[in-house]
Formats: sequence, structure tokens, C-alpha cells
Amino acid sequence: MSIAADRKALVTGGAAGFGLDVARALRAAGARVAILDVDAARLERAAAELGGETVAVRADVRSPAEVGVAVAEVAERLGGLDTLVNSAGVIHVKPLADVTERDWDLTLDVNLKGTFLVCQAAAPLLRSSGRGRIVSISSDAGRRGAAQLLAYTASKFGVVGLTESLAAELAADQVTVNCVCPVGCPTTEMGKDLLDWKMSASGRTSDEVKASAARTNLVGRNLTEHDVTAAIMHFVSDGASFLTGVSLDVDGGARLGSIPGV
Repeated sequence: MSIAADRKALVTGGAAGFGLDVARALRAAGARVAILDVDAARLERAAAELGGETVAVRADVRSPAEVGVAVAEVAERLGGLDTLVNSAGVIHVKPLADVTERDWDLTLDVNLKGTFLVCQAAAPLLRSSGRGRIVSISSDAGRRGAAQLLAYTASKFGVVGLTESLAAELAADQVTVNCVCPVGCPTTEMGKDLLDWKMSASGRTSDEVKASAARTNLVGRNLTEHDVTAAIMHFVSDGASFLTGVSLDVDGGARLGSIPGV
């Protein structure tokens, strides 16, 4: 797999979880990297870990003004922009009756509107680069509904649709647009929150919940950050220039092998 050493990449939600792991991989491949996050303290720690000339920009992806300023700053400091990875996201788990308007708006605004705003701001730069890449992180919840994940599921289905529409619109300028749909990862911050909820709901221990989750994947283990990063790095690579509009399930085969009544 080949990735140009002079790629100029922006990773949103880049201070933790999948975003930080992707930033590590991009840096290791020789790319120039900027990370964007809303948490200034976490951003500072991540930039220190990544080292080198990593650009760290604080912005709220829900704000068009902040996103516009951030993307312009990143492009200036990197000397352009040809790669965007959208990893910023939030989640809550609540039954329908308990979901507030604030819950709904926050989740849709960060996960879907935020992805749209960053793509919109970055698109002119990606187009002019002649080799643009956009990869967004959706979810297995963007492929099938789940109880008590109403806003999250709606937002992640939206990311899949946005990916396909952007792919169609940007293809003429050699910008590919793809997304990954991972199952839950127990080692990310969001994954840990879900693990805590599952423990509370089931009365099982952390190890019991993780073992149960692993059994739902045909490969028999849980997802890691590296699994998602590997998929994203393929989409960014030179060898993936003919792939666009793809939503890739990174789920260990969890969606397969189920026969009702068996």
C-alpha cells in the first residue's frame, strides 16, 4: 500500500480514539498532519505525542465560522490540503421517551452537520490538489438500526448518504469520498462509555461484556483502533484512487451468518 509522503492531511476529532490513531499512522507514513478537536487540553497532549510539525487547531465542528477559520489555518500551515479524515463524533444511549431536543441536536450537529461543514470548507482545497481524499467514520449503526441509539443511528446513516452524494459531486476533480462503518471498539472513549452502559444494563463485568461482543463477530474478537486505521489508510493510499462512494463495514463479519429462527 502506497501513500504519498508529501500528503497534507487534516483529521477532525484527532486528539483521541480513531482520529488520533489515524493521525499516528499518517505521520508514520510521512504525511504532514493537522489535528482538529474541540478539547484544547486533549489537543495539546495529542500534538505533543505526535511531535514533529503536527499542527493542532481547536475548533467546534458545529460552527461554520470556526470550521472555516480552522481549515484556512491548516491549509496555510501545511502548504495546502489534499486529505481529510472526519472522526469527530458523540453518542448517547437513551430510550425514545428520554431523548431530549438537546440530545438530538447535539448528536446530529456534531456527527452529521459537522462532517458536512468540514467537507464543505475543505472541498476547494481538495479539488485543486488533483488527488483529494475524504474518509469519514460512520458506524455499524449507520447500516442498521438499534434500540436506544436513535439520534446516533440517524446521524451515521446520514454520513453514509453524505459520502455517496459528495463522491458523485467531487469525482470530476479527482477527489474520492469514502467512509468506514466500524462496530463498537471497547478501547476508544466512546467505546468505553458504551461498555459502561452495557455493564450497567446487563449486570455483567467488563470482561464478560467484551467476550460476548467478540462472539457476535465471526472472526471472534473485538475491533481495535488499528483495524479502522488500516481501512482508512487504504482509502487514502494511491492504490485506492478508483474507489469512491464506498461504505466499508469494519465489523469482523458481524452482519453475516444470521438465519432467523436458528
